[in-house]
Amino acid sequence: MMVPTLPSDAVLGIIAPASPVSPIKRDIALERFLQYGFSIQLGKSVSAQYGYLSGDDELRASDLEEMFLRDDIDAIFCLRGGYGTMRLLEHINYQIIAQHPKPFVGYSDITALHIAIHQRTGMVTFHGPMVSETRKKESESSFLELFRILQGHNPLPCYQSIDHFLCLTPGCAEGKLIGGNLSLICSTLGTPFEIETTGSILLLEDVDEAPYCIDRMLTQLLLANKLQQAAGIIFTSCHKCNPPINHPSFSLEQVLLDRLSSISVPAFYGLPIGHRLPNLPIPLGCRAIIDASNGSVQMIEPSVYPH
Repeated sequence: MMVPTLPSDAVLGIIAPASPVSPIKRDIALERFLQYGFSIQLGKSVSAQYGYLSGDDELRASDLEEMFLRDDIDAIFCLRGGYGTMRLLEHINYQIIAQHPKPFVGYSDITALHIAIHQRTGMVTFHGPMVSETRKKESESSFLELFRILQGHNPLPCYQSIDHFLCLTPGCAEGKLIGGNLSLICSTLGTPFEIETTGSILLLEDVDEAPYCIDRMLTQLLLANKLQQAAGIIFTSCHKCNPPINHPSFSLEQVLLDRLSSISVPAFYGLPIGHRLPNLPIPLGCRAIIDASNGSVQMIEPSVYPH
């Protein structure tokens, strides 16, 4: 299910469904986010804190639902990831989302919401930069591309590996693009929100995980038959996923080759998407074609329709 494009006078709702941001960093990020020319409305979770969460589960779930219900809100942006969205999945009324489709943007811990929303409603969501990242000047190109996509100016974006490209299994594949953060994807296994990968292009990314941790999570997905069922696999980036110093280890690339090259599914490593800059936005829930031989992704189904 596509979502409406952003009008030029769009009002963007901002929520914090996972971890909080310090007031100083939050205020700087919000001020810079306003420079993109849109009005904003803040959810209650943006200024809340409950331990390591941005408010309790009820507040954060109701914040999400309210932003979808409100007719004056044109899109929903997450303030940051961190931890907490898995706790919301069983509390969300997905019928509200299905009846009020609109762009929903985030990544990292937000992966759990991407998976649950799409599998329960069929709605397209957007794996892309979050509001707290506006504090970094290098994020500007990612946000500009995100707004181009959301306003319908780039309906079928194409992505090309530009650095650290590694073909894991050559070949082309077509399917619905799904996925996100590897740790969160593994966390859905064995739950009512377990990711469904059959015939899909599975996007994976992570941050600050040692190669053995990536090995363990990929092995878990292999044992669950999730990687074999996919039509294609893209491991976009893994920032700070380096071998530990002075300890025996494989490199990240060696782990990816070992775990992914033996299942006869076209797969490659290396796209500017995830915990890195730039962090290019990409629609989830739309069909795409990948060419693992040259590290390219071409969306073949639009994610937005005229407002």
